[in-house]
Amino acid sequence: MAESFPGTIRHYEEAGLIVPSARSEGGFRLYTQPDLDRLAVVKRMKPLSFTLDEMRDLLAVLDALDTATGVDRAALLDRLAMFHTAAARVTALRDQLALAEGFAGTLRATLDHHQGPAA
Repeated sequence: MAESFPGTIRHYEEAGLIVPSARSEGGFRLYTQPDLDRLAVVKRMKPLSFTLDEMRDLLAVLDALDTATGVDRAALLDRLAMFHTAAARVTALRDQLALAEGFAGTLRATLDHHQGPAA
């Protein structure tokens, strides 16, 4: 069963990935646009099978890039490039999966054609 959106946010908060900027008087979490942007990054990484540590690492890289200079900035960009490479591999796997599904469909159609109607 899929986890509910509030439960997902709570999980990410407990893992230290998303932190609400404030809380209302009633105790509700209040998120700013940058908080929601972080959540969007995490939600896009999850289906790509990135671990919580990898998500944390990428978020740290993205946070630090805005103010980093010199050697630190170059190291952060190298790290970001590694995440890009990992995400691009998923795209290649998706393309391979589409080809395999198409091929399996062709084989199924050929098999169905030659077997004829079921008895």
